[in-house]
Amino acid sequence: MASFKEYLPFYRRNLKVALPIMFAQLGGAVVQFADVKMVGALGTVELAAVAFATAVLVIALVASMTMLQSITPLTAYKYVNHEHEEVTKYLQNGLVQCVIVSIAILSILAIAYFNLDRFGQDPAVCELAKNYFLIVAASFVPVIFFEGFRQFLAALGNTSVAMIITLISNVINILFNYLLIYGEYGFPKLGVDGAAIATFLSRVLSPLAILAVMLYKKEWRMYIVGMKKAFFSKSHLVELFKVGIPISLRSTVEVTAFAFSGIMVGWLGPVALASNQIASSVGHMVFMIVLGIGAATTIRVSHQYGRKDLNAVCMAANASIHLALLNNAIMGALIIIFRYDIAGFFSVDPLVIEQTASILVFAGIFQVSDGLQCVGIGILNGLTDVKYTMYCAFVSYLLINLPVGYYLGFCRGWGAEGVWTGFIFGLTLAAILFHLRWYVMMKRMKKEQDIR
Repeated sequence: MASFKEYLPFYRRNLKVALPIMFAQLGGAVVQFADVKMVGALGTVELAAVAFATAVLVIALVASMTMLQSITPLTAYKYVNHEHEEVTKYLQNGLVQCVIVSIAILSILAIAYFNLDRFGQDPAVCELAKNYFLIVAASFVPVIFFEGFRQFLAALGNTSVAMIITLISNVINILFNYLLIYGEYGFPKLGVDGAAIATFLSRVLSPLAILAVMLYKKEWRMYIVGMKKAFFSKSHLVELFKVGIPISLRSTVEVTAFAFSGIMVGWLGPVALASNQIASSVGHMVFMIVLGIGAATTIRVSHQYGRKDLNAVCMAANASIHLALLNNAIMGALIIIFRYDIAGFFSVDPLVIEQTASILVFAGIFQVSDGLQCVGIGILNGLTDVKYTMYCAFVSYLLINLPVGYYLGFCRGWGAEGVWTGFIFGLTLAAILFHLRWYVMMKRMKKEQDIR
């Protein structure tokens, strides 16, 4: 058992990579907070409309962005061994991957848009959600390309550039939220549509900014100017999708559980749906912190694994586990303690406040499990062991989380609280399965190393 002193350098290195990702992700969560706060001031139906559209859109967003996570470990293995031509090939074919993902995801969103009336939501909520859905869906293409560049720079060990660009983009988003939702300073008062337009404008700027930075910096420019026709490679593209598809399916399954739980809560009415959106926003903000730790784990583990340093792989992985446990235990307790204050910040409707406070208890309870499953995924992604996590996610979220949530929420009459109880079961099972897999892999790799 390693001592705290031995782990300290690994805590520092992991946090050095994780903190920019955390701040970038938290910035996105702050924007969601701002959306909820500003739209919530318009009324419960307006907030429910954004909640409904977001529940559907987030599935496609996560599916597309996580598909590109394959760029990080595959590029990192080549980068740490100074194979710069291979690094260029992964960037070039990663951009082709972005094009394919964009076409596929927009096609799926078009189908979803014409079927929004079929999700069993309140007609007024559904009608208000349509324009918001369409405008935000259009912003997915720049998001996908920004994510491709972000994953590439992460493979090179840089996470700060994407953080700075994301934070600037978020400030622009919040500013235009205020101007367009309420019609301030001569801007049109667009309400819910204004929030969608603000999101679109901020997202268009991000890929242009990160490309400009890469062209400016000499050590990164060589990978862009070094692209050539001969580097288009079916084998590299297949490899990117071979790793990316299981990651995307795993993430999509997880977010689908959250999204369909939100849709189920919507069957209980606008108050329950609005409360669910507030609680989801709070949980999302906490998750962004541990998501930064998980993403940093993938980078750190893939770098050490590429160098064949098994001890460093284990230390980096365990350091992230410690950090996630500490963070999520504290945040879970704070959510429960301040649940009424949080609910009152977003809404003045006493029914929404009471329902939100009740749901937040369950959100606080599953924080530790959520943190452990996120870091477990980061470790296994760093080792490109992605199929196992996909299968585990299917069992945990679709076969356990959703059925348990539906049974408790509707068959047993627990309502929204029952739906959220499903998360406790699903996330806990996922955390156990991911870490069992890591433990087995670690023992196997050590045994193989001892034999050699």
